[in-house]
Amino acid sequence: MQILKKISLTAWIFIALLLGILIGVFFPTFAVGLAPISNIFLRLIKSIVGPLLFGTLVYGISSAGELKTMGRIALKAITYFEVATTCALVIGLAMVNLFQPGAGIRLEAEGGAGVPALAKPVSFSQVLEHAIPSNIFESLAQNDVLQMVVFFFLFGAACSAIGAKAKPVIDFAGSVAEVMFRYTKYVMYLAPFGVGAAIAVTIGSKGPGVLFSLGKLVGTLYLAQALFVVVVLGSALMIARVPLGPFIRAARQPFLLAFSTASSEAALPLALENMERMGIPKHIVGFVLPTGYSFNLDGSTLYLALASVFVAQAAGVHMPLGTQITMLLTLMLTSKGVAAVPRAALVILAGTLGTFHLPLEGIALILGVDALMDMCRTSVNLLGNCVATAVVARWEGVQLSKYADGELELTADAAA
Repeated sequence: MQILKKISLTAWIFIALLLGILIGVFFPTFAVGLAPISNIFLRLIKSIVGPLLFGTLVYGISSAGELKTMGRIALKAITYFEVATTCALVIGLAMVNLFQPGAGIRLEAEGGAGVPALAKPVSFSQVLEHAIPSNIFESLAQNDVLQMVVFFFLFGAACSAIGAKAKPVIDFAGSVAEVMFRYTKYVMYLAPFGVGAAIAVTIGSKGPGVLFSLGKLVGTLYLAQALFVVVVLGSALMIARVPLGPFIRAARQPFLLAFSTASSEAALPLALENMERMGIPKHIVGFVLPTGYSFNLDGSTLYLALASVFVAQAAGVHMPLGTQITMLLTLMLTSKGVAAVPRAALVILAGTLGTFHLPLEGIALILGVDALMDMCRTSVNLLGNCVATAVVARWEGVQLSKYADGELELTADAAA
């Protein structure tokens, strides 16, 4: 019994994944009957979207007083965040369109057979009109993420403008965010059951050949993330003239910790300490790294772009370039609400699929291999925020080259 308790959630998910594959291959009829288990997990995921976005976005926007006090540093950090996440989204869309990992899978598009409304061009005026909610409760009931984001951004800005009178509301939003973090954690305890059932149902109903497409999806994601790290993050470090030796030594251990635990929060304390030991001032590290957890989740935004179009491909839905750009702009906003907890990107993906009328069953398809993808995107999230911290420090004129590689090696090892 003690041995079972020592097995991590990620390990349980891998075990459930393997069991689900075996059940789907050898007992396809029984596997299809496991659909209610995966559906229950998906319904729990959907229940997180509205409250989580309310808590994270309203509390984050209403805390803009910190941005005013930080002034110049805040402006530089936010500018970098938006450029980096935009690059991540573009790379994700480019790679999924290039490799077409969803081609060959047959998911039923929302609303049944036929050409869905998503396949039709969407005008800019329609996008703007749809983005504004007429009834926030209706948006919550329909899990329309775009409308929720617009409302919660404006609501948070109003709270920030009112000041002290809005403190009870701001505190409530912060409490809701913390509660939803814990709620998400509880839901993720059921992930092994959801993963095992989802992959079993998928293979049992569609045949073992679907594994090839899922493997292609995982490979596409890892290739896209590697491209982002080398091209975008590498270029940022070179342009800012961040010394690579000390940076790699400082970011190495937090990166591996984030990859192995699939939780960027688990790696945050070590990342804060190592960035400071690298010579980055405490006030820059203390602002940029935590803020990045809400505004600079590069790995998650890239994943969301790739996964959303993957589901469209699997459902046989043609997405015009204009619609994909609309989705990119939506994800640019909704990714700010991704909680820094394992597999929380599934929450935003669920809302995005609903907004663009794509089948939620696509999550059940992805769920079977999500643990593999989560490790990748979480570690890139962490690395992206470490790069942002170093770049902002250099932008502020901080000289990092005087810190020797050997000195950082000792401090990094000590931190471990």
